[in-house]
Amino acid sequence: MERTEMRTFKVFVVVFLLWLLEACTPAQLGGKAPNLPETQAGNLQLLNRVTWGANAGSLDEIDKLGRKKYLEIQLHPKETSRLPAAATAQIAAMQISQKNMVELVEDAEHLRKQGDLGSEENKQAARKEYQRFLNSLSQESAQRFMLRAVYSPNQLQEQLTWFWLNHFSVHDRKNNIRAMIGDYEDQAIRPHVLGRFRDLLGATVHHPAMLAYLDNEKNVAGHINENYARELMELHTLGIDGGYSQHDVQELARILTGLGVERGDRAGKASSSIHKNRKMVIEYEKNLVVFNDRKHDSGSKMFLGEKIKSQGVDEINEVLDRLSRNPATAHFISRKLATYFMADEPSAATVDAMAQTFLTHDGDISTVLRTLFNSSEFNDSLNKKFKDPVHYVVSSLRVLYENTPIITTSPAVGWLDKLGEPLYGHQTPDGYPLTQSNWNSPGQMTARFDVARIMGTTTMVLLPMDAAGKNNVPELKESNYRSLFQAQLSAGVQQALTQAKSPQEWNTFFLSSPEFMNR
Repeated sequence: MERTEMRTFKVFVVVFLLWLLEACTPAQLGGKAPNLPETQAGNLQLLNRVTWGANAGSLDEIDKLGRKKYLEIQLHPKETSRLPAAATAQIAAMQISQKNMVELVEDAEHLRKQGDLGSEENKQAARKEYQRFLNSLSQESAQRFMLRAVYSPNQLQEQLTWFWLNHFSVHDRKNNIRAMIGDYEDQAIRPHVLGRFRDLLGATVHHPAMLAYLDNEKNVAGHINENYARELMELHTLGIDGGYSQHDVQELARILTGLGVERGDRAGKASSSIHKNRKMVIEYEKNLVVFNDRKHDSGSKMFLGEKIKSQGVDEINEVLDRLSRNPATAHFISRKLATYFMADEPSAATVDAMAQTFLTHDGDISTVLRTLFNSSEFNDSLNKKFKDPVHYVVSSLRVLYENTPIITTSPAVGWLDKLGEPLYGHQTPDGYPLTQSNWNSPGQMTARFDVARIMGTTTMVLLPMDAAGKNNVPELKESNYRSLFQAQLSAGVQQALTQAKSPQEWNTFFLSSPEFMNR
C-alpha cells in the first residue's frame, strides 16, 4: 500500500472509532442483537463463542440440529474431521506428516553435528541449514494448526487444542523443540482436549518438548533442577495459591529425577534399559523420553503431606494422580476454562460448580464444559468477550474463506506474529494472557486494523492467481454471512459500511467493527 493510502486508512480508523463512540450506545457495542429473532441471535452468538468464529455453514448446521445437539456433537466429536481436499493435500505434503518425531529429531541432530565438521565456511553453511530445517518444521506445524482451525467441523476441539497448548505452553525456539512441536500438539495435546485431565497432564509430562523446555533432562539425583516441578504445580495443576510449599517443590523435583530426553543413537529405543520388574510408562509407541534409574533419586519422599508409596517411574504416576484429583487443581482449571470461554472475571458460583463437576467426574473436561455452557452466566456473557489475536485472525479467515480453500496459510501465521501472539512463541511457561486488557491497547488496535486491511484486500496472497492474473479476496458484502450478521451491527457501523468505496474496503470496515472484535 502506498504511503498516501496508508495515511488515508489510518485517518479513517481514527474517524471511524470516534464516530462509533459518539453514535453507538453501550448496548449496541455489545450484548444481544436487537433486531435478530432470539433463537437465531443466540445461535450466532453461541457459535462465536464455542467455535473459532461463526460462518454461514456453521449457522446452517446449528439451525438444523438445535443448540443442545450441536453442543453435544462438539463436546464429543468424531475421531477424525474432514477438511477440504486442498487443505488435506497441504497437510499430507508436510514433513511433519511424512516423518515421525523421532525421525525428524534424528535428521535435525545430523545437521547439527555437521556444523562442527569441516572448514569454517562449511560449518556456517551447515548451521544455517540446521536452523532452516528447524524453522521449516515449526512453520509447518503452525500452518497445519491454521488449516484445521479454519476448516475443521470439530471447532470446539480446535479451540481447546489452542487453549491447552497455551496452558501447557512450550517455547519452540529453545534447543531443537521446533522438531518436536508438531508432535507435541498432535499427539500430546489434541487427543486429550475433551477427555480426562489426568490423561492430558500425563501426556505432557511424558513428552520430550515439555521436558526439554523446562529443563527436566538436567534434573538428576544429587543435582536437582526445580524448574519443571515448580511450573507443574503453579501453572499446570494446583495454581499459585494451591497450598503447596517450597518443600513440595523440592520433593516433586526429586520425584521427577531421571525423566529426560534421549537425542543420541538410542532415541526411541530406551525401553531396553528399563529395570525388568518395572514397566516404563510412555504415552507413545515411539518417543524420545527415557527414564534412567541411575539418575533417579530413590530415597523416601513426602509430597503434599503424604508419603510417596511407589518407586522409580511409578512415583511420577502416583504424583500425577494426586495432582489431577486435587480440589485446588479442579478449581484452578475450572477458573481458567471459564475465563477463556466466558468472562475475564467469572463468578465464583459458576467456577465452583465446574470444579465440583471436575471432582465428581474425575476431571472429564467435556463434562466440566457442559456445566459451564449450561450456566445462565455463560448465556449472559455471549458477545461480550474480546477476541485475542488468534481468535481475531482465525474468525476472519473462517468468514472470508469458508467456501474457498486457502492455498497457503503462511501470511496468516505472520499476522499472528504482527499482533504479538505467534503460535508456539510465548517465551515464558505461563502462556499468553486470556483477558481483554492485554489485547486492546492503542498499539495493539492499530496493528489489528492494519491486519484487517491486509485481510480485506489483495495485498497478501492466500489464494492462487486467477486466469487474468488477479488474486480476488472474497467479498463479504455479497456473501450469505452479511445477511446473517448485519442485524447485529450497530447503526453507526452499518452507516460506515455504506461509505465503503469498494468491496475490499467494505471487508476492511466490517473486520474493523467493534462487533466483530467481540465473541
